[in-house]
Amino acid sequence: MLLLRIAGLVMLWAWAAAPVALAAEIDHQRAVAAGDERHNWLLHGRDYGEQRHSPLRQINKETVQDLGLAWYFEDHTDRALEATPIVVDGVMYVSGTWSVVYALNAVTGELLWKYDPRVPRTMAGKACCDVVNRGVAVWRGKVYVGTLDGRLVAIDASSGQRVWEVLTVDQSKPYTITGAPRIVKDKVVIGNGGAEYGVRGYITAYDSETGEQAWRFYTVPGNPEEGFENAAMAMAAETWNGQWWKLGGGGTVWDHMAYDPELDLLYIGVGNGSPWNRRLRSPGGGDNLFLSSIVAVRPDSGEYVWHYQVVPSESWDYTATQHMVLADIEWQGEIRKVLMQAPKSGFFMIIDRVTGELLSAEPFAEVTWATHYDLSTGRPVETPGADYADGKATVKPGGGGAHNWQPMAYNPERGLMYIPKMEAPFVYVEPEKFVAKPGWRNQGTDRSEAPPGNELLHRAISRRIAQGFLLAWDVKRQKAAWEVQLPTPWNGGVLSTAGDLVFQGNGDRRFVAYAAGTGELLWEAHTQSPILAAPISFEVDGEQYITIAVGGGGAFGLMSGVKPPPGAARSRFLTYKLGASLALPAVPEPAEIPAPPPLSDGDELRAERGGVLYAENCAYCHGVGAISGGTLPDLRRLQPSSHELFNEIVHNGLFSTLGMPAFGEVLSEEDVKDIHSYVLVKAHEDKALRETPAWLLSIKKVWYEVLAWLISVFLSASAASA
Repeated sequence: MLLLRIAGLVMLWAWAAAPVALAAEIDHQRAVAAGDERHNWLLHGRDYGEQRHSPLRQINKETVQDLGLAWYFEDHTDRALEATPIVVDGVMYVSGTWSVVYALNAVTGELLWKYDPRVPRTMAGKACCDVVNRGVAVWRGKVYVGTLDGRLVAIDASSGQRVWEVLTVDQSKPYTITGAPRIVKDKVVIGNGGAEYGVRGYITAYDSETGEQAWRFYTVPGNPEEGFENAAMAMAAETWNGQWWKLGGGGTVWDHMAYDPELDLLYIGVGNGSPWNRRLRSPGGGDNLFLSSIVAVRPDSGEYVWHYQVVPSESWDYTATQHMVLADIEWQGEIRKVLMQAPKSGFFMIIDRVTGELLSAEPFAEVTWATHYDLSTGRPVETPGADYADGKATVKPGGGGAHNWQPMAYNPERGLMYIPKMEAPFVYVEPEKFVAKPGWRNQGTDRSEAPPGNELLHRAISRRIAQGFLLAWDVKRQKAAWEVQLPTPWNGGVLSTAGDLVFQGNGDRRFVAYAAGTGELLWEAHTQSPILAAPISFEVDGEQYITIAVGGGGAFGLMSGVKPPPGAARSRFLTYKLGASLALPAVPEPAEIPAPPPLSDGDELRAERGGVLYAENCAYCHGVGAISGGTLPDLRRLQPSSHELFNEIVHNGLFSTLGMPAFGEVLSEEDVKDIHSYVLVKAHEDKALRETPAWLLSIKKVWYEVLAWLISVFLSASAASA
């Protein structure tokens, strides 16, 4: 009897020490019923409908004040984290930067295994929007991840060892993968990115057991002389003109998909054109199918069923890759099966997901590119001149969109959609001459006008013309229920819970809980890093947890130069529960800023041309006006050795294995000298600003606030009259 008791205690201890099972046995039946598994988060959007609404209610309006940090796990870099974790029976599977995958004990944060696909760091030069990954999929004992360099990898969920790997792209072309795979009926579906760089978009389905390709669906037609893959491509080709295939066409499926098991339809969101400018992409006009479209296909075969084009012949980087939510709602007196999306274009779309019919399109943000949608035709009515054919147009939303990739969430009890909204205009300029640069950005818009490099002015303008909000959108009434303005424009995705709460992280380094019905702030935690990802909730042994990935960057975060609050940023996965009180490590003191080298006689003159070249080639990652967004190095504050090696780094690729690409293909050494001069001038401006007496700095801030107000008024007037 004693031996039996000892054996029982040993078994109990083993179970308590590792209360997780790495089987990860999700199949079609379990996936279809994922919404019924209250304790798990089995699929990317929790269920196939992608509603991101947790039925857990232990954490609610009455208890949320007792929410505290239970554990944290450090990512291997300090860059952007965008992944939605998957939790299966006490195990969390999540991806970090450079497509690295972790399996963690969901209760303790203990690392169970790590899989590094060893993505070449040179891929940073092909990634339009940071070296991020938005998550994994789990199915029949395997974990699947798409890698930045275009591979799809199946990993054993128990050991973390690779099972199989397939190459999903032509690596000689600038394709990337940042989106999460979806699995439907034993097929792993993955898209890709790279539209701005000149690729042709598609999605591919692979057998989940073997990795064998099952089907591929292209989203834009290729060269007609080579024939069309199917009738859908032949139909799409009728909406294009010129020799579009030479510029790639674009239309990448770089993020969102959703699946309806009852209708057996897979919905894919299609991205922008390559280049953005429709006159360059398809001279002679045409809608350019299936750009900026939602396309329904059969998951068994990839057969086309229907499409709805959100923005025909898009010319503003208005993707339809944003989060799609499936729901059955009462609409005009009857229950309709709908697909809802808040795409970049700024109109909240309600579409019949059986037929593709547009039911409603109302602006959820300020929109100037179109006045409204004609429901009889399903088409937007464009504002004359907004397509910048006349030379220039200030348009809202800008290319960053009124809503970007950050997931929204739907509360079916309240009928509210919670949307991470952004308000920011963009000045589109028709280029005098366009020459495509293979493998590099080809937007087809003129970026030669260098933005303001004065940091005080830039900050003031940014605060006025680029703003972020959490919007609660009443789906039935098609209007805002409530809205909270956020400190920064670029914020995180959203989680809705049955505890009548809405959770969101923001660019101000705070994780916040709001009352679902009113938007009242009920709880917040400081995270030390900006947040882009969406939270999840799960339960183990009757205890509810909330997990969020923190780490800033991404497209707008890198490029905008909108700085988060001071302090060293760390990329982590944070998990909270009631009664926990763990503290994050203290933030280290910032390093001393080195003095810039002295200016030479020609630097001021070179800097004028260098500013234009910087805006065209460097601002995407290092920030407009050489003002870093806080993730990558601020070039105004380089070490002396980096100034000495500037040409080797930028032109010759000295740091290419660290993620800094070589620009020798598109920039001459004289170009690099001009850019360096621009950086030096900005470095001295930065030094002078840091040394400015406080009283004088206050006066300057007031002056720049006034100037920023005048500029914002001018831009608003320009957008309204476009």
